[in-house]
Amino acid sequence: MSTPIAVRIADQIRNGGPISVAAFMTQAMFDPRDGYYATKNPIGAGEDFVTAPAVSQMFGELIGLWCAQVWMDMGKPVPFHLVELGPGTGQMMSDIVRAGRAVPGFLDAARITLIEASAALKMVQGRTLTPMGIEAVWMNRIEEVPGGPAVFIGNEFLDCLAVRQAVKQDGHWHERMVGLDDGGAFTFVMGPQLGQEADLVPDRLRDAPDGTLVELRPGDRQVVEVLSRRFAEYPGRALFIDYGPAQSEAGDTFQAIRDHQKADPLNAPGTADLTARVDFEQLGKSARESGLQTAGPVEQGDWLKALGLEMRAAALMRSSPEKKSVIARQVMRLTEPDQMGSLFKVMTFSAPGLPKAPGFAGDG
Repeated sequence: MSTPIAVRIADQIRNGGPISVAAFMTQAMFDPRDGYYATKNPIGAGEDFVTAPAVSQMFGELIGLWCAQVWMDMGKPVPFHLVELGPGTGQMMSDIVRAGRAVPGFLDAARITLIEASAALKMVQGRTLTPMGIEAVWMNRIEEVPGGPAVFIGNEFLDCLAVRQAVKQDGHWHERMVGLDDGGAFTFVMGPQLGQEADLVPDRLRDAPDGTLVELRPGDRQVVEVLSRRFAEYPGRALFIDYGPAQSEAGDTFQAIRDHQKADPLNAPGTADLTARVDFEQLGKSARESGLQTAGPVEQGDWLKALGLEMRAAALMRSSPEKKSVIARQVMRLTEPDQMGSLFKVMTFSAPGLPKAPGFAGDG
């Protein structure tokens, strides 16, 4: 299916040659006129995918209490920035605020900021948060958040950052790119040998045999660098929850999701969500090299249980016994290994000197 973005990318390739996977992904997702996030509210049962906050209010409530504990661990600064990266429909922030009202002073001190590139989702978030009396400001980039103590939360944020791909050939890494076949359809092609960018290849995979495909995540490193500079000056902690392996793995994870089904990521750009798995080993390595303290990754199911998910579920069942089976299914969806419990991992980055992050057995 041809789309306005497909036409423009095809023209670009005809005029200038193949483009990186990252360039293709960025245009398909973030084109301000026709990109996926510019035109769609993709989150929910009737849309393209469902995220954990939509599964159950308990997810956001526990994160809200986590944020409140972090605020207390930082010495209850007034004010502080409570920042959500890629806030989806606004449901998680709504649940965070509802839980946070139980902690004296927390919401009075919070300056809520939403980092969102999608105009369509900004409207959805406004409709979700305004009735709760939540005052929030929207910004396009994490770098725009004013200075000061801060807590950052990103649920399924990193997986949407553009990735590059490389394939090992004759002992060297070459970029995998997007070109056109003889019929004018998008296809993967081999590009030039990587130069300094080869440093982005995960350490664990650098000696892999010819034919190995790896994914490079420069966007993750940029986020780490922004947080590192910030946390060197102000106290703060960042929480990331996303899907991906705890150790670097080879293979193509670049995928499209349309109507809850996997689709060809090169077909009809702008009409499907494009993502790739997060490499938590590389993410943590970059953070530590930048001077950040890290905790995790741990599996989402274990982390939620450590925060008291099962106790919260039991309380909800007592107050709404008619919803007992629904709540039980929600807990299973969030924690079971064959659901979201193992695939999704949790990691934190912190300014030096803060106490251990809630829900983690240790640092590293």
